[in-house]
Amino acid sequence: MSLNNETTSITYRDAGVDIDAGNRAVDLMKSAVKATYTDGVIGDLGGFGGLYSLVGHSMEDPILVSGTDGVGTKLRLAIMMDKHDTIGQDCVAMSVNDILVQGATPLFFLDYIAVGKVIPEQVANIVSGVANACKESGCALLGGETAEMAGFYEEGDYDVAGFAVGIVDRSKLITGERIAEGDILLGLPSSGVHSNGFSLVRKIVLEHKQMALTDYVEELGTTIGESLLTPTRLYPKAVLPLIQMQVLKGLVHITGGGFYDNIPRVLPKGLDVEVKKEAWPVLPIFQKLQEWGNVAEHEMYRTFNMGIGMILVVKAEDMAAVKADLANRGEAVYEIGKVVASKGKSERVEIV
Repeated sequence: MSLNNETTSITYRDAGVDIDAGNRAVDLMKSAVKATYTDGVIGDLGGFGGLYSLVGHSMEDPILVSGTDGVGTKLRLAIMMDKHDTIGQDCVAMSVNDILVQGATPLFFLDYIAVGKVIPEQVANIVSGVANACKESGCALLGGETAEMAGFYEEGDYDVAGFAVGIVDRSKLITGERIAEGDILLGLPSSGVHSNGFSLVRKIVLEHKQMALTDYVEELGTTIGESLLTPTRLYPKAVLPLIQMQVLKGLVHITGGGFYDNIPRVLPKGLDVEVKKEAWPVLPIFQKLQEWGNVAEHEMYRTFNMGIGMILVVKAEDMAAVKADLANRGEAVYEIGKVVASKGKSERVEIV
């Protein structure tokens, strides 16, 4: 018996969800995903859950470290420029760099993509960026989800989030609790704005200056859009060898909150830091954003990474060995500050 007298049969596709397009997107991304598989991966793409074996990780007391994050409003620029092949690296980097701070070796990553309408090539481009970043970070892209949410997101709009899991022996966890007065802060360069502060970026560039993303900026050597879409740097290759050397007392990923909010997260009570702002070259993109928006210096260092994406805290006597190791591997590093006794101020970071 028919439920109604209507002669038209409504399909899921009529409601805005195209299952066939979703299946095609999966087919397009399969090879990129499989290229990330490591020895720990069990099974194949398409299961209800990703399986990963910890056999081979010989640790006395293994701890799993997890992290999750998204890309934020940087996505709006990617959508405006119709450029989706790098945004996946931002997604991976935001989570993988975070778990690295605890001393964890990344094991696997999962992504979540929500779209207004599945455009298979667009989704495949996003996932290829995720997969390439996973491969560079040494972790498997173990699974993911693409959700077509018709009527919730506009066609062409999407959001991306990620989830990383790593492993570390409890005795080698990096917590910052051993940081002491006199320790040195070493900074690893960022690749650009990374994935934080883009609400302010868009306010300055698109609203205040009313620039087009295709506008060429001489100081940047490229268009403003291309510069801003430079993907977040991945730090595992630079930092994991130092973790193995057990010379790091603390690590700081400079993300939302910049220097003022992130550095205190690893400092024991009674300690502050002094950061020497002349110790590294501030990237031109930050100079232009400050100029265009007439942004106060304090606001810049509280919002952006200013050219330093990861900070290493080491003993003064270990500094030379750390610098030498990084130099031998072709990694740039700057001595950017030191740990000092607390001055009793509300802000524990002083930029001089």
